[in-house]
Amino acid sequence: MKNESLNSPPNRIGHKIRFSLVLKLNIKLFFRMLGLFLTLDLLLCLVSAAGLIMRAEQTVAAAVELLNQTGLPSPYAENWLKLTGCSVSLQTGEPKGIQIPTPLRTYLSKQTASGVRSIDLPASQGLTVWERLEGVTYNVTLTDSNRSYRISIRPEVTLQILVEMFALLLILELLMLIRSFSSGARMIRKTLRPIAELAETAQNLTTDGVFTPEQLEVLAGKLDDINATKLDTRISVDETQNELKTLASAINGLLDRINHSYRSQVRFVSDASHELRTPISVIQGYANLLDRWGKNDPKTLQESIDAIKDETANMKGLVEQLLFLARGDNNTMALQIERFELSALAVEVLRETQMIDAGHEYDSQVRPVLINADKSLIKQATRILVDNAMKYTPPGKRITLSVTSTQGFAWLTAQDEGIGIAPDAVPQIFDRFFRADESRARTTGGTGLGLSIAKWITERHGGHMEVLSRQDIGTRISIVLPVAPKA
Repeated sequence: MKNESLNSPPNRIGHKIRFSLVLKLNIKLFFRMLGLFLTLDLLLCLVSAAGLIMRAEQTVAAAVELLNQTGLPSPYAENWLKLTGCSVSLQTGEPKGIQIPTPLRTYLSKQTASGVRSIDLPASQGLTVWERLEGVTYNVTLTDSNRSYRISIRPEVTLQILVEMFALLLILELLMLIRSFSSGARMIRKTLRPIAELAETAQNLTTDGVFTPEQLEVLAGKLDDINATKLDTRISVDETQNELKTLASAINGLLDRINHSYRSQVRFVSDASHELRTPISVIQGYANLLDRWGKNDPKTLQESIDAIKDETANMKGLVEQLLFLARGDNNTMALQIERFELSALAVEVLRETQMIDAGHEYDSQVRPVLINADKSLIKQATRILVDNAMKYTPPGKRITLSVTSTQGFAWLTAQDEGIGIAPDAVPQIFDRFFRADESRARTTGGTGLGLSIAKWITERHGGHMEVLSRQDIGTRISIVLPVAPKA
């Protein structure tokens, strides 16, 4: 596999994430700005048109007032009047146009409110833009008792100014849209940079290429800690949005769980190796003893055979427990679910224990409780609790096995009068290979896997375990399982 330089550009995953998101978000940002500009332009056109009409109405009102005072202008004065964009002419025939609705007439002059309005637009054939603007006319036709005349307003100068302003505005908007492609992309890349860093970190965690010692030293600081160092990598997004902080926290939490699982696996392998190393060393020691002088010494021979048999049995039990946990971790163990009395199973386990252990007093407090479970596995978990109580309870003390039910759950409890567990050790008793007291564990022969197996069995059946312990008073460990529904 080809190595990647530690100083290389962002990997393909980070690049694809940035590219796809930047492209999509940039397109959305472009069309949002385009829609905003079009809306503002339309609004500005409507406001400009309304302003022109209002200005034309004011001019018409002023012209009507002047006409009432002086009468219609002479043809000579009419020519001069056209220079101001306003003209007055007599109306012949029926006026064409629309009348302002009555509710809106209150906003107009009383002298012009009843007039007929029309707008003349020149034909577009063969005319330039400016020639078309010159032909736009706003007309108001008024009729009184004596006459009917038409006042025309040509706002060509104002229209030219507005068109030039609109053209300039459109050019500016176009430049802003073009610039938004680059500036928006930079802003989006900066905002989404933590996501690319998350992808790069996740990709680095799966890298299994061959690194040079110098690269490993730069990446991890030291060769022995390369894996742990990479798993400790975290993403910092203190200056980004809350959404990215939430995402980073979720990924960092995932990395924490992976790191914890990795360290638990390393510890598990180390503890298993240690547990297997001890019986192998004992067997090897006795084999060497037999090879040197035990062949002709019956006492030494028997002692070696007994020790080898004991250590072999211990090692076999440990291997079986490890295989059980391995099958459980891989979900390859099928449960044989059946309906049975948990109280009857507890009494059976207690009776079998009494046959092999006469050093303790045993008692049972059971009530009939039906459960749906794998009977052999529940029996194995019950034996683990009883064996655990037997190992850590002094001779002559009492061990009580009870079965009861409450609120839809069955409780199978093993209570002893043993040495108890330190408060700080209680949360760890279900960890694999954990022993609250190493010295006592050597004498009792425990591997530290029993409670881990019992917990797995319980959780596999949808239950949980509870522990209550006081040092030098005793320990109570309960398996809590769902009660079987009524048939």
